[in-house]
Amino acid sequence: MDITRRRILLGLAAAPTVALFGRHAFAADPVSLKISHQFPGGTINEGDFRDRLCRRFAAEIEKRTAGALKGTVYAGSSLMKTNAQFSALRKGALDMSLVPLSYAGGEVPETNIGLMPGVVTSYEQGMSWKNAEVGKALSDVLADKGVMIVSWIWQAGGVASRTKPIIDPEDAKGLKVRGGSREMDMVLKAAGAAVLTLPSNEIYAAMQTGALDAAMTSSTSLISFRLEEVAKQLTTGRGKTYWFMFEPLMISRAIFERLPKAQQDVIMTVGAEMEKFAVEQAKADDQAVAAVYQKAGGKAYDMSDASVKKWQAIARDTAWKDFAAKSESCARILRLAEKTL
Repeated sequence: MDITRRRILLGLAAAPTVALFGRHAFAADPVSLKISHQFPGGTINEGDFRDRLCRRFAAEIEKRTAGALKGTVYAGSSLMKTNAQFSALRKGALDMSLVPLSYAGGEVPETNIGLMPGVVTSYEQGMSWKNAEVGKALSDVLADKGVMIVSWIWQAGGVASRTKPIIDPEDAKGLKVRGGSREMDMVLKAAGAAVLTLPSNEIYAAMQTGALDAAMTSSTSLISFRLEEVAKQLTTGRGKTYWFMFEPLMISRAIFERLPKAQQDVIMTVGAEMEKFAVEQAKADDQAVAAVYQKAGGKAYDMSDASVKKWQAIARDTAWKDFAAKSESCARILRLAEKTL
C-alpha cells in the first residue's frame, strides 16, 4: 500500500465512530454538496443519463442519511465553467463533479489515460480498472492531488461529421476535428487532420459556424448536444470502437474528509451502486444514437476490427509513446492499463 492510500485509510479510521446507522448516526447540521457538470439538465427520470445519475445520487444520499446529507445538481456548467471544475475540486472550492477526466490533463498528466485511444476497447475492460492495478494507481494519483473517485463511468466514443464519415484514419485527412484530449489530437494529427480543442458543450456552435468539420465525443453527448442538427455523418461507438472516455463522478478529498465516517460510507456505497446504471445507459445510448441521426436524415456507420486496429496502431506509435515519456508515473499507469487489454 503506498503512502497516499495509507494516509486516506488512516484518516477514515480516525473519523468519528458511528455505532448506529439510523437517524442518530447523522445527527448534525445538514451538509449540502454542490454537484457540477457540463451536460444538459433534465429530471431524475428524463434527459442525459449523466445528469440523471447525479440527481439519483443526490436523492439517494439524502434518503440514506435522513436528510443530513444533501446534493444539489448544477447542470450545463451553470455553477462554473467546464474546464474549471477539476481545479476547483482539488482546492475544495467545489464539492463534486462529473467530468471527463482527460480535461484535467494540463494539471495532472496522468489523467490523460482517461481518453487514451486504443487502450480501452470495451465497457467490461474499462470497468475492470476499478479493482485492477491501473485503477488503484490512478486513484492514488488523484487522491494525492486532492480528488477522489466516487463512481467509475466509461462511455464509448463516436464521431459526428459535417462532410464525410470518419471510419478509418485516412478519412480524417484535411478535416478540422475535435478529438477531446491531447492524446486523441496527436492521433488525429498523425492521420492528417487539423485539431481544435474545446469542451463537448461547445461543439455545436463550432460546427454551426464551420470552424469544425467533425467531432469525437461520447454517444450520450452526440445525442444531448443535438449534433445531428449540424452533422449528418455518424460513426457509432456500438459494437467496436478504438476509444472510451472515462467520466467519473468525483468528490473533493478536502470536502470528503470533513464528513463523519457514516456519511463518507454512504457516499462511496451509493457511488458504487450508480455504476451499473451508468453502464446500462451508456450502452443504450450507443444504440440509440444511430436512430437519432437516421431520423434527422443522416447516415450511421459502424466500425470493423480492421478499422479499430488501424487507429490503435497509430495510437501506439504516437500518443502512447508520448504519454509514457512524460514521467515514470505515466509510464507505469500505461503499462498497467495495457495489462487489461
